[in-house]
Amino acid sequence: QVQLVASGGGLVQPGGSLRLSCSASGFTLDRYGVGWFRQAPGKERETFSCIRSSDGTIYYTDSVKGRFTISRDNAKNTVFLQMNSLKTEDTADYYCARGSCSDSYYYPYEGSWGQGTQVTVSS
Repeated sequence: QVQLVASGGGLVQPGGSLRLSCSASGFTLDRYGVGWFRQAPGKERETFSCIRSSDGTIYYTDSVKGRFTISRDNAKNTVFLQMNSLKTEDTADYYCARGSCSDSYYYPYEGSWGQGTQVTVSS
């Protein structure tokens, strides 16, 4: 069964950090572009980062650029998201998914994500 599971969320104060993990089962991550999107209550889904397997191309949307870092560990079949300088507006459910990734966009493949992880930034 092909599955992606995000983990590592939690409650953090503004300015704090979290590291999310995206673990894959049933397929090898290094053959795909993988990225992150988030969904906050009452807001549209925001696709904000991805990493492409073929050449390591990375994309960040302006809202997270300079604060978030995406990386992958092929040996662990895992993609990571280091989130620093967190803001209250980063509060959302975070998901990882396979998708089309370039240096200017990320389009997750519908249905390619699994369980998300909740991130709450609050004092």
